[in-house]
Amino acid sequence: MAEEAKGTQIKPLLEVKDLEVAFRSTTGVVPAVRKANFSIYPGQTIAIVGESGSGKSTAAAAIIGLLPGTGKVTGGQILFEGRDITKLSEKECQELRGSKIGLVPQDPMSNLNPVWRIGYQVKEALVANGVAKGSEADKVAAEMLGHAGLPDAERRARQYPHEFSGGMRQRALIGIGLACNPKLLIADEPTSALDVTVQKQILNHLGTLTEELGTAVLFITHDLGLAAERASYLVVMHRGRVVESGPALEILQNPRHPYTQRLIRAAPSLASNRIEAAHAAGIELTDEERIGSGAGATSTEEAIRVEHLTKIFGIRGQKGEKKELRAVDDVSFTLREGTTLAIVGESGSGKSTVANMILNLLDPTSGEVYFHGTKLSTLGPKELFAMRRKMQPVFQNPYGSLDPMMSIYRCIEEPLRVHRIGSKAEREERVANLLDMVALPRSAMRRYPGELSGGQRQRVAIARALALQPEIVVLDEAVSALDVLVQDQILNLLNNLQAELKLSYLFITHDLAVVRQMADDIVVMQHGKVVETGSSDDLFSSPQRQYTRDLIDAIPGGSIPLWSGS
Repeated sequence: MAEEAKGTQIKPLLEVKDLEVAFRSTTGVVPAVRKANFSIYPGQTIAIVGESGSGKSTAAAAIIGLLPGTGKVTGGQILFEGRDITKLSEKECQELRGSKIGLVPQDPMSNLNPVWRIGYQVKEALVANGVAKGSEADKVAAEMLGHAGLPDAERRARQYPHEFSGGMRQRALIGIGLACNPKLLIADEPTSALDVTVQKQILNHLGTLTEELGTAVLFITHDLGLAAERASYLVVMHRGRVVESGPALEILQNPRHPYTQRLIRAAPSLASNRIEAAHAAGIELTDEERIGSGAGATSTEEAIRVEHLTKIFGIRGQKGEKKELRAVDDVSFTLREGTTLAIVGESGSGKSTVANMILNLLDPTSGEVYFHGTKLSTLGPKELFAMRRKMQPVFQNPYGSLDPMMSIYRCIEEPLRVHRIGSKAEREERVANLLDMVALPRSAMRRYPGELSGGQRQRVAIARALALQPEIVVLDEAVSALDVLVQDQILNLLNNLQAELKLSYLFITHDLAVVRQMADDIVVMQHGKVVETGSSDDLFSSPQRQYTRDLIDAIPGGSIPLWSGS
């Protein structure tokens, strides 16, 4: 599109020229974006890709005039329709925002006001930009929610954010972003918190909407597979600089910069694509290329067996059939020793509830969990306490699973102290060894969670889970909150630890791209039931159920021809 536009002398809608953005801190000025250059043409979709801290979201915030804190444009120009918007007053910026440049922010949980109805929040954008007011604004707000893909939009407009699922909230944010028919829409990681199938629906819908309206889209994402599938042009950022840019397919097939090559190798969606392509061609992949998937774990000894597990929750204020929610319905499977079993499915499929029952954090309504042939329901408090040493969890959010008031040493040492293992000196040595094991410096013991990145925190959570030398680790969406490069490091770390310590993993996730790399066996759940089980290779090569096929088809970048890595 960019090349065509240049050929027909269409002027860029947005030109970023030598943009520099810096933040003032107690230690001085910290540059966040350095000499960045790129253009967006009318109706074009481009994506800025890079890991956290690369400057991609800061560049987008500068374009819409919403730099946080002490952030300031310190050099260069941002030309929108030929006008340098870095020189605009705050009032002129507000007039531009919404009416000409729309925004779909990253986190639907925190970007909607919980005490305002959804319709009112769309209406607010319409009124602020002079599009409509009064009852006319109410009508247009409901229409916008309908356009954004929300069924029964008038009723939905009267609801509050807590009554919406994550996908519905994101659709509401798309409605707000497109309410004033802007010429440019900035979508900052718009689907990173969503299931792959919901992500696909929303991106398809966003693509259709923006095409109909002729809106140009600037995607911000860390997933190269997603970027290449949705954008015609890519801008790769690293440490505040644009290191490579060009047509999406050209960059994916012939990446020139080492950082772009690392991103392509690490993206789970593209790695999954590589495994499938090799499989179809009858080529054997190395263990390094596929991390753990189908790496031939042939153990037949059972570590965990789940039989007819059911969990029913009572719902207050409901009558009859609606009084009960059957979150898990007659689930059975076996985790073999030394292997990785993945439980996959969309949000609400019951997979995390199964994990909590296996960890004995929830009591099943019926059914049994067996640990090495022993029923957990027959164990007394002392035996359960001892069993907990052998089964440890790593939770999804590395920001919420570590106590911010405890040093890293205390976080990792706590399970040793609770189980009265070793003297103080022995515990200190064990913590140091665990930090070595997860590739963190020993000096990290004196630091606090707030001083670490997300990837470092997740390494600490893994070290804590391994402190008691467990046999089984339950990983509940343990890498879904991380950038692709950090995710790749953590997956490799988990695989190495599994081989070294003979660990068995129960991997709970909605991301089939990660599953393709990691799992030996897969259990697919939908609406609380197991709909399909099998080895990773079998399930990907010949899925039996349409639901499983939909999950596999929703992996972004699946049809993109790839760089060979040479």
